[in-house]
Amino acid sequence: MTESRRRKAPLVADKRYPSKRRKPTATKRAAKPAGKKAVARKTTTRKTTRKKTRRKSGGGGGGIFRRFFRWVWRLIWGVTWRVGAVAAMLLALAVGVVYTTLPDVNELLDGRARGSVTLLDRDGKVFAWRGDQFGGVITAGTVSPHLKNAVVATEDRRFYRHFGVSPRGVASAVRINLSEGRGPLSGHGGSTITQQTAKLLCLGVPYVPSEWESEAAYESDCRQGSLWRKGKEAVYAIAMEVKYSKDEILTIYLNRAFLGAGARGFEAASQRYFGISAAEVNPAQAAMLAGLLVAPTRYAPTNNLQRSQDRARLVLGLMEAQDYLTTAQASSARSNPAQLSEAAAARAGGYFADWVITELPSYFGADTTDDVVIKTTLDQRLQKSAEEALKYIFQEKVREGSEAQAAIVVMSADGAVRAMVGGRQTRVSGAFNRATQALRQTGSSFKPFVYATALELGYSPLDTVVDEPYCVNIPGSGEWCPKNYTHKFYGRVTLADALKNSLNIPAVKVAEISGLDNVRTVASEFGIESDLAQGPALALGASESTLIEMTGAYAGILNGGSAVEPYGLSELKLLEDDAPVMVTSSGIGERVINDKAAKQLTWMMERVVSEGTGARAQLPGWQVAGKTGTTQAARDAWFIGFTADYVAGVWMGYDDNTPLSGVTGGGLPAEIWKETMLRVTEGMTPTPLPMLAPDPPVKTAQPQRQRRQGRAFEDAINNLFKNIFGN
Repeated sequence: MTESRRRKAPLVADKRYPSKRRKPTATKRAAKPAGKKAVARKTTTRKTTRKKTRRKSGGGGGGIFRRFFRWVWRLIWGVTWRVGAVAAMLLALAVGVVYTTLPDVNELLDGRARGSVTLLDRDGKVFAWRGDQFGGVITAGTVSPHLKNAVVATEDRRFYRHFGVSPRGVASAVRINLSEGRGPLSGHGGSTITQQTAKLLCLGVPYVPSEWESEAAYESDCRQGSLWRKGKEAVYAIAMEVKYSKDEILTIYLNRAFLGAGARGFEAASQRYFGISAAEVNPAQAAMLAGLLVAPTRYAPTNNLQRSQDRARLVLGLMEAQDYLTTAQASSARSNPAQLSEAAAARAGGYFADWVITELPSYFGADTTDDVVIKTTLDQRLQKSAEEALKYIFQEKVREGSEAQAAIVVMSADGAVRAMVGGRQTRVSGAFNRATQALRQTGSSFKPFVYATALELGYSPLDTVVDEPYCVNIPGSGEWCPKNYTHKFYGRVTLADALKNSLNIPAVKVAEISGLDNVRTVASEFGIESDLAQGPALALGASESTLIEMTGAYAGILNGGSAVEPYGLSELKLLEDDAPVMVTSSGIGERVINDKAAKQLTWMMERVVSEGTGARAQLPGWQVAGKTGTTQAARDAWFIGFTADYVAGVWMGYDDNTPLSGVTGGGLPAEIWKETMLRVTEGMTPTPLPMLAPDPPVKTAQPQRQRRQGRAFEDAINNLFKNIFGN
């Protein structure tokens, strides 16, 4: 029995997995009943089919939703790819149309609507610019690699990888705008360099003056940020990508971008700010230039150098992060920020340049469509002297917080203006110029023209006049009684002493005897073009004039008595021409008083400085002639004087006519004049003034006749008084 059980185990094992171990033999397959086999297969098939059906049905209602969503998706996809295909076709058509309108790349490089004016000083060095500057064509291949990299790093890091529009950049800009509480298209634009170039080209619409209210209106239209405009901009940008290479697009951008201070293009900006070509800029300079793109006027280094340097540091960080600069290069550039060139830093002659431009015919000045080069009379050493002198006096001698203003003009005897300061803020352009635009009462600085008239009529500086109480009845105004500044009377004085001490009553009497009309004629012929007072107050400077007119009139005294027209332009030519269009070599005009009278007047004015009210203007080793002037209530204070080489005029006062506190022409204005001329004459050899002392009275055996000659002027005045007032 035990053996029987042992035998059954392997038999059972043999029958457990017959299909896996061996296939049935043909004999065995044939032995199975055929009908039974067929039925088994049929039953298996049915079961499988039912299971698959259940799987497809999804177990009931869920399959309906799947079929619905699948249908919706197919519908959306079908509509989307069809709309997309139509949109792509329309976009391609629009791009193709724009493509056909794009000109050769060389025609798009100079984007100025008007020409430029470059101003040179008397030595031929550039000191100022006006109008849109275009420094010349640069290309992406010739510009400094640092500048090229700075622009790409700052404005469009994926410039060389996109097709003109950057969806990622637009999405990022929209997100930032929304997070900052602005509209999606307000603020950050996400524009690529190509799109910015399209905007600079105004999408191919040229500026036609007759079609626009102004150039500003045209530029405003070009910069609008509507959705429709953005769409057109994108189309234009893609067309540019098809038409031009990346470097050609970058070249257009580098030449047309506005970079502040009138500079159009990076070459003009580099020349203006650094005095070098854009091909030569270092990383620090490149970063400063690229930093201007975001806000040219705000970040212009001529407006605020520190702000511009701070912006450049951010650009250097971007260049370092994008591997355009090594850590050492970026650190070195931060440690040595870009500095302005001497001309850009000094802004020498800002007032002067404005004045020169206004003196030009409009077609050569502000409205020029040509590139004009003007050589001027400006001497930058003298300009610096005047600016430093003004700054020194206001720092050392004027109370802190004072809003008093001052102006200075320095010129040669022929009227060539060498320096001009139109106010305390010297580094400006387009500001109110107190040297040329401010009409102010001249006070006693007008008196030399009263005595010039008397000398021209034959009177001597040694002729006398009585300083005594004096009143004049002025029709319509009543009685007018002038008084001296000291409120004292000095009796009989010579004309020379009357001028030296700036006595008012003698000046009025001399003007009356010389003829008020004659005085007005002499003053106007010397260049004082303002309306001159009609009454006797004319002698005391009741009329208004500008500082440049008064300084020019004094230059006429220095040059021997001939009229002077102050001028700043010595030569004008178009950039492409060699021959000048305009040349000015002198401002001297017709003679006003004779040479002897001019030299005697100079002698009288020298005594004003050496002995009289202008003592604070004395220059060690130099002969100086001049005259002080203070108007009623000290609203204006003047000192105008000259050496043998230069005439300088100084005015001081408040723009709103507030009276000066404790200031007269012989005070701070004389000190400003002295500080200016100390710097101007530094290193120069003193030259004597062209003056002539009057002959002293000669004692003879005929004292009666000599007394009559000595009292001729006084007798004439007395006779005049008798005719007017009787005995």
